[in-house]
Amino acid sequence: SWSIFEDRILYQLLVFLLPPSRHSFRLELFCGTHLPERCSNIRVVLECTCLRTTGDVPCFVHPSENNETAQHSPLLQTLCTGSYLDVEEIACWVQNSVQTAWEHLPQWQHWQLTVLPSSHCCQLLLSGPSDMQLCAVLLFAVEQGSP
Repeated sequence: SWSIFEDRILYQLLVFLLPPSRHSFRLELFCGTHLPERCSNIRVVLECTCLRTTGDVPCFVHPSENNETAQHSPLLQTLCTGSYLDVEEIACWVQNSVQTAWEHLPQWQHWQLTVLPSSHCCQLLLSGPSDMQLCAVLLFAVEQGSP
């Protein structure tokens, strides 16, 4: 959605998170009765790839002949607390990625990017040559029933 407020255009974007290969998301009901309001109830499940014909792809769940321990998941190490998605880690990772990528875009010389503090979404403020400002709010979601 978008709206105009004084000299600022506000864009709100819903960003669906998809699990990388060899992972899946499992939504756990809060107290078994209703859906959670926060990302802390989305468990990351490591999928076994031992029986798949994926070539030389290591399995996260089971150790291989060459490696006595199961492989570690970069997703669990960077965007999770334990085995659950951590919305604060996701917001921080996206904010850092946007800041790093911004200087590689041709518009960066004419527009100033400011990452606004937020622990549950990613808020970006773009200020350009005119007095108009663009504010983008990225909200993170997981589609229920997705693989």
